[in-house]
Amino acid sequence: MSKVLVISGHPNLDSSYTNKVILKQAENNVHDIQVRRLDTLYPDFRIDVEAEQQALLEADVVVLQFPFYWYSIPALLKKWIDDVFSYNFACGSKGDKLKGKDFLLSFTIGGPSESYDPLGYNHFSIEQLLMPLQQTAYLAGMNFQKPLYSHGMVFIPGVYNTQEGVEAKALEHSNMLVSRINALVDSTENRVKKLVKAWFEKFDVLPETGDYFVESLSKDVTWIAPEGEFKGHAGFNDWYQTVRGVFKPDCQHIVENVQVFENEGDIKAELRIRLIADTFSGESINLLVNEKWDLVDVDSKLVITRYLVEPVQG
Repeated sequence: MSKVLVISGHPNLDSSYTNKVILKQAENNVHDIQVRRLDTLYPDFRIDVEAEQQALLEADVVVLQFPFYWYSIPALLKKWIDDVFSYNFACGSKGDKLKGKDFLLSFTIGGPSESYDPLGYNHFSIEQLLMPLQQTAYLAGMNFQKPLYSHGMVFIPGVYNTQEGVEAKALEHSNMLVSRINALVDSTENRVKKLVKAWFEKFDVLPETGDYFVESLSKDVTWIAPEGEFKGHAGFNDWYQTVRGVFKPDCQHIVENVQVFENEGDIKAELRIRLIADTFSGESINLLVNEKWDLVDVDSKLVITRYLVEPVQG
């Protein structure tokens, strides 16, 4: 899975003195990254929506990298958003496919910072001009991160800046971008969400043994479910075999919400999960539950120490 997806919105990246440097550094210094150049993929503006949506589904962190054009984004990137952030994908009653993903804007600005001020010739702050993109992220349920941008990033030979100067600024920008991305990827929240995603994807299959799950459980884990309270790996395995005797494989766990809290090494996650499954007795189940996980970090691996499942009444 591509953990980090970068969408390059420059209309002609090969001609760029800054965005080209930034993207190269990101590709060389961020693990598990995919950069999609819209200018080479879609010079005719005909976006392959299915391919772009699939790339988004596989990402945890989404970065838009672009030059700031007329107080907004380049036309090709706007077309990409218009086509790809579609109804029932990014918004609408079923449009939760991007929910919980981190959304970071990284861009270059030609003008000086003082011009983006009520007394400057651009009048408005960068943050004010970004509000439509910020709202786009909110509507899609994404985590809007503080934007990263750099001023004075245009080179006009003999008129404004030098090539060496803007390339040096681009390198500084790229270093900040790499740090921001790596911090997001390595955050406790993202690590927990990754575990949750993999956990329930495996539970959908209901493998013959619970060995996969045991790897993420502490030896003295407390497991509390409607079927009772169980202790340790042996207790979990007893519960798991009971559940396998009730539910058919190929069920569906829909993760509707995940909240992560961290305090002095203690990690807690609160989840809302919907189970859609068939039983061996012929019953179809559509069950909504709240789950609470207590976790600890052991040698950079998240381990669950307490697991509570509570059906939502009504």
